Amino acid sequence: MKESYIELCDITKVFGPVIANNNVNLSINKGEILAILGENGSGKSTLMNMLSGIYRPDSGSIRINGKPTLFRSPKDAISAKIGMVHQHFKLVEVFSAKENITNGLKNGFIYKNKQLSKEILALANRYGLSIDPEKKVYDMSVSEKQTVEILKVLYRGADVLILDEPTAVLTPQEIKKLFMILQNMKKDGRAIVIITHKLNEVMEISDRVTILRKGESVGSIETCNTNPKELTDAMVGASVNLSINRPENIKGLPLMEIENLTITSPEKVNLLDNVSFTVKKGEILGVAAVAGSGQKELCEAIAGLQKVASGNIIFNSEDIVGLSPRAIINKGISMSFIPEDRLGMGLIGSMNIIDNVILKTYRAGKSPFIDRKEGKKNALQIVKKFDINTPSVYHQVSKLSGGNIQKVLLGREISLDPELIITAYPTRGLDIGASHKIYDVINDQKEKGVGILFVGEDLDVLLELSDRIMVLNSGRVMGIVDAHKTTKEELGLLMMGMKQEVAQNV
Repeated sequence: MKESYIELCDITKVFGPVIANNNVNLSINKGEILAILGENGSGKSTLMNMLSGIYRPDSGSIRINGKPTLFRSPKDAISAKIGMVHQHFKLVEVFSAKENITNGLKNGFIYKNKQLSKEILALANRYGLSIDPEKKVYDMSVSEKQTVEILKVLYRGADVLILDEPTAVLTPQEIKKLFMILQNMKKDGRAIVIITHKLNEVMEISDRVTILRKGESVGSIETCNTNPKELTDAMVGASVNLSINRPENIKGLPLMEIENLTITSPEKVNLLDNVSFTVKKGEILGVAAVAGSGQKELCEAIAGLQKVASGNIIFNSEDIVGLSPRAIINKGISMSFIPEDRLGMGLIGSMNIIDNVILKTYRAGKSPFIDRKEGKKNALQIVKKFDINTPSVYHQVSKLSGGNIQKVLLGREISLDPELIITAYPTRGLDIGASHKIYDVINDQKEKGVGILFVGEDLDVLLELSDRIMVLNSGRVMGIVDAHKTTKEELGLLMMGMKQEVAQNV
């Protein structure tokens, strides 16, 4: 039996009227990989933030090797050999890997500079990590940045490593490599805690699963004694269908044609390089790419938010390059854009649901006065249709959970009856129940003949949901493949730019 290293006993945390965690019990053993599962709002992040010293529990205790321990700050957690790698990396871009790893440590920058490099490389080699200590963060890939984050906590002596959604932006090949590294850490006696929504990865990498539901611990189970369906049902508290429906794609006419689209940065670097593809009516064209491959610029260019250096965006036989979002609307083009940045670009957090619903259509009215009565009616319909958890339609959007914010944005855009939907990571951070609700909504639009450009990060979902998948790497199209016939491994190679001519356009 593995030695119990950390115990969270009857942990309760309350934020105003919200009970985030209620008498939660959880144990972490040395030499194991523990997965934590739960819907949005189930208390996973709050619990791990208490273990990493960001929050303090209102009641209950944290025990290390049987001794009660009080964390007043993240520094105390690090001193207790607990380190957390957040989904959004906390690195200084202009620093090297070595500088980030030693940042904040006594004499980290000047003491034994060459010796520090040797120590970092020795630590990396011990677990199968690859790193150049002198490489600047701004020159690194996503997986390289993650490696720096992992080494940063290991260098500080962490015996417990908490990883928040560690595979969110990695290719299948990078995920496989990460899992090998975690297995090496496990063999070395480290304790690994993974927060993830990807059930297939839970089944592959974890030894044990702890499930939270509505702030309470449902229980823990050995991974070898369960399956994805059982885990999902325990998370939700009811039976859930895990399959993603893919309605038959009736070969529609081309809706939008992108021809040799090129976008350059202020430094004259090509963010998109001669990109060409077609989106047809009634089809879902998935887009697979590692972060920073040009997918953000592509979506914004189509929506009229990004300056285009050259090329054409033909929508219903009309070139819309250079048109602003308002000019596109004024031409009668019905297009919905659901951006990656929900509150930065999609919604205004300080406004309520009604005002955010009105935001895109208020200029269309014949009266100079905004019709708030109609806006309230539409907002109520969206709240009901998308099962948005809110006290009222007058509630400030920024005070909603991430999943409910996404539902407001998606509901508003769908309610406009678009011909084309551009959506970037619409289920990022959403639990499995909310994600499948959104997949159903997208498929409903497909069946109505709407063309959909779907930028996703979960390759399993892209393969199940899409009709075709376009892969980008460094701003170039590496291939457009039939989603029925390709594999995750082939997509991963294309995403890494290692196999440029493997796929023929279909």
